[in-house]
Amino acid sequence: MNYLAHGYRFLQTPLRLAGTALPDCLSVVDRRVRLRSRRIRGLLAELSIEEREVAEGVLQHLRDDDVFHACPTFLMLESELTGRFRRVLGDRFDHRPPFLGHIVTELLLDAVIAEEHPGVLEGWYRSMETVSADWIQSVVNRLATQSTLGLPAFMGKFLEARVLFDYLDDERLLVRLNQVLRRVTLPEIDSECLPVLNAARLLLRRHARDLLQAVELDDAVQGRP
Repeated sequence: MNYLAHGYRFLQTPLRLAGTALPDCLSVVDRRVRLRSRRIRGLLAELSIEEREVAEGVLQHLRDDDVFHACPTFLMLESELTGRFRRVLGDRFDHRPPFLGHIVTELLLDAVIAEEHPGVLEGWYRSMETVSADWIQSVVNRLATQSTLGLPAFMGKFLEARVLFDYLDDERLLVRLNQVLRRVTLPEIDSECLPVLNAARLLLRRHARDLLQAVELDDAVQGRP
């Protein structure tokens, strides 16, 4: 899952919303900084009410990912898109198809949520912008296995760039995918992959409800709001 899928249910609780975004933020800022469920649960009793809201958002993210990545619908879509990218890119030893199959499924789920809930992207950004990035970093440095200094700068740039809106358009999504590929030191893709992105968008529109229900059902079974 990506930023919007993790957080769109929590727009009215900005600190929890920010918590749902933190693992993905840290994967860009500093991959060595880990937020671990066991460590966070062990610290909950020591946290202030505000800090606990952030921590609960992080725990929500980690639970979401565990359920989502085991969901049969996700595994089917990941496999299908991996195959489609591999047929376009050709080389069976290319590392990009499975990587793209995974992240394109997640990014386009955000796009479908935005399509189905007009205004939710603006709401996500408005809510995130109410939170102090410096304070959030101080909470992360309490919860994580090691400290980071780069979170406020990243969050400022990320919120200003409004990246999530680019997932709504195939060509803009291609640009964002190439940014990710460069970050993980893989070669960029070009416009020959646009038909795959278009087909992927149609698949996500068809299957988004199944993906989201898997996470919502887990929350309901566990008695979480």
